[in-house]
Amino acid sequence: MARPNKNRFVCKMPHCQNFHSETFSSATISILLSVEEYEAIRLIDYVGKSQQEAATQMNVSRATIQALYAESRKKLARFLVEGTNLQIQGGNYELCNETRTCCSKSKVKGESTMKIAVTYEDGEVFQHFGHTEQFKVYNVEDGKVVSSEIVDTNGQGHGALAGFLFGGGVDVLICGGIGGGARNALAEAGIELYPGASGDADAQVASFLQGKLQYDPNTMCNHHSHEEGHSCGDHGCGSNNCH
Repeated sequence: MARPNKNRFVCKMPHCQNFHSETFSSATISILLSVEEYEAIRLIDYVGKSQQEAATQMNVSRATIQALYAESRKKLARFLVEGTNLQIQGGNYELCNETRTCCSKSKVKGESTMKIAVTYEDGEVFQHFGHTEQFKVYNVEDGKVVSSEIVDTNGQGHGALAGFLFGGGVDVLICGGIGGGARNALAEAGIELYPGASGDADAQVASFLQGKLQYDPNTMCNHHSHEEGHSCGDHGCGSNNCH
């Protein structure tokens, strides 16, 4: 009897899954990068783990991680040299859940490092995610804040902010109001969302690390009353296409 394939654990789905070249139409056959191939290159080349560490996190052998890594780099090289389209999809994988230490939810318990971002204005949690001009980003180790910095969004808004946070390695976002499209974009980026928070930003992060954060998961965006058919979803929120 054939030995069943063992699922490879993947911590986060990629924020961008479709890359379109300007020289090829969207109908052009794309290079397909599997989700576990993406995870292998994310862990080794982006996060900086060794191949053995990546293999342990993905629940595979050293030989398997070597094969995934080699194949993913070959496909990325083709994408860069040939200029064709690239899609990240499919494969034999299983998304991590909160019981595994590689996931950000278990990082809340102080088992590793993480980054927490807070929508920020004058020391407080800013209440309108899509209009956020600054985030305060906290670096956490073993459940304690070791450093923080205020980061300008440079005019980006709504769904683009999810990519901004993803690029900064953020694991958790604490905010006030937020629209449905931006929620989807954050979910696709694998960023945990805690909306409906208010008050002093530093105090909210401290409460979060203690498991006492007061937030409302059902809080929605309310910065423009959605008049005349305008909604948060009208700003490209939740798109996973990168050009």
